[in-house]
Amino acid sequence: MAKIGIFGGSFDPPHLGHVLALEEFQRKLSLDRVIVIPAGEPPHKQLASGGASSEHRLQMTRLAVSHLPYAEVSDLELRREGKSYTALTVEALRQRYPQDQLFLLMGTDMFLSFSSWYEPHRITAQATLVAAYRMKDQNGRLETCAQRLRNELGAECVLLENAFLPYSSTGTRAMLTFGCGADYISAEVYDYISRNRLYYVGVNLIGLDFDTLRSISLSLHDRKRVPHVIGCSDTAGSLAQLYGANYEDARRAGILHDITKALNAQEQLKLCDHYGIILDHFYRENPKLLHAKTGAEVARRVFGEDEAVCRAICWHTTGKADMSILEKILYLADYVEPNRSFDTVEPLRRLTFTDLDAAMVLGLQMTMEQLRGQERLIDPNSIAALRFYQERNRDHEIIRQQ
Repeated sequence: MAKIGIFGGSFDPPHLGHVLALEEFQRKLSLDRVIVIPAGEPPHKQLASGGASSEHRLQMTRLAVSHLPYAEVSDLELRREGKSYTALTVEALRQRYPQDQLFLLMGTDMFLSFSSWYEPHRITAQATLVAAYRMKDQNGRLETCAQRLRNELGAECVLLENAFLPYSSTGTRAMLTFGCGADYISAEVYDYISRNRLYYVGVNLIGLDFDTLRSISLSLHDRKRVPHVIGCSDTAGSLAQLYGANYEDARRAGILHDITKALNAQEQLKLCDHYGIILDHFYRENPKLLHAKTGAEVARRVFGEDEAVCRAICWHTTGKADMSILEKILYLADYVEPNRSFDTVEPLRRLTFTDLDAAMVLGLQMTMEQLRGQERLIDPNSIAALRFYQERNRDHEIIRQQ
């Protein structure tokens, strides 16, 4: 009786993190074979709008695992019409391998959501569930979930601590587009991507019209962030019309302002090195703020945006003293776009459409109160910005009283 692993995913593209996980599963479970299955139309998520076609994903996956003698790539789900349910895949493999032991290989998030999958009992009737976790503290949550699945579905569950690379398909696509993702994938896969100009590798993205820029930008975001990015761009355009700023620049700054937001801290630092961004101690200790700086450089170098747009993106998170109208517009549009729903957003939203400088004071104060509540450090540029706009508002008030 052979031990066969089932390893599925979008593989858009297949990166080194996928390969390392596959190798770890095979080694720790002593699998005789691992069947790697690029997803067709997954029911739990949409494939990326800027992603590769099914045929490209299939060919890249074959290249990615070609050096592993125990791995084979199947187009089983790509040939299936409609939603590609795992239950159907596992049952098809059970018919093909009736005497063998099947192991469904997955990561932490997929395992924790397993109960919500399509007819999960059909899966647990045919295969052992194997969940890889990265950190010791994840094991408790997984064990609780595993016990529930054993009780409710009669599932056989195995939990494995697994080596990993902090790569995601979203981050890999973005880093390829930004010119520094070649080491996320094998040389063979990168050559294939380059030859087929996938993920905008080798494509000139400078001087795009707004609709094309919007489409590409949104394809590089985590899907959950897309409504915010659209809302920020639309709000920035409305504020530009209200305050006499450049409407096109405002929309472009809005659609690009979070262009590197999906990247993790290591990727942010890698982009900084790639673009020669010099960081002080504060930014190295607070990498969540780096997306503004790296986003500005991507806007400048990858998309060729003008300096007004790039500067607005650079300062949209922290603000600074004496900002341009466009810079203030983007800072506030990011804060008050329609998808924002925190308790104190309405007063700030109303003020943003009546007095930009007063709104800057309120927005900066709100940010600082939040950071102090979280016991986090405040960027010196934010402190300087608050002082500047408090003083400007006092001067305006004195003039109005005279």
